[in-house]
Amino acid sequence: MVERLTHQDVNDICALYRRVWEGFRTDLPDQLIKAWEPTPLEFTSWMEGVTYFAARRDGKMIGAIGCRIENGSCRLVHLAVDPETRRQGVATALVGATTEWARHNTTSMIWVDALAKFTAAAAVFRQLGFAESGVLHKHYWGEDVRLLEKIL
Repeated sequence: MVERLTHQDVNDICALYRRVWEGFRTDLPDQLIKAWEPTPLEFTSWMEGVTYFAARRDGKMIGAIGCRIENGSCRLVHLAVDPETRRQGVATALVGATTEWARHNTTSMIWVDALAKFTAAAAVFRQLGFAESGVLHKHYWGEDVRLLEKIL
């Protein structure tokens, strides 16, 4: 089930981000992990101007994504899927919810950036109709980032 996130969900989403990034500690710079594992107070500030959706199964948060509309386009941010539920359609459901939300808000396109080494994430976005539009070299703490977009 995918639904809009509320301030009551802040502790659950922070716990989700900790679970997700724990498995990447040896592969990513410490600064990047720290930036992507917010405290509840930090996440509350992330919510300013961003609409978040959460996926739940049996009451447990198993995925989340945010979307921000600027200049007629919608940027997806902070996609995370619990490692135990990957490859089960969670990311697809979350991106579908944000795409519908973007259409409802009359945006002309939706885009996302993803670390280049996250090839599975890029593959999911390509399956959902996104096209790679560029690469930012050494963009996040020395890591390359792919830009993917979809015209609505």
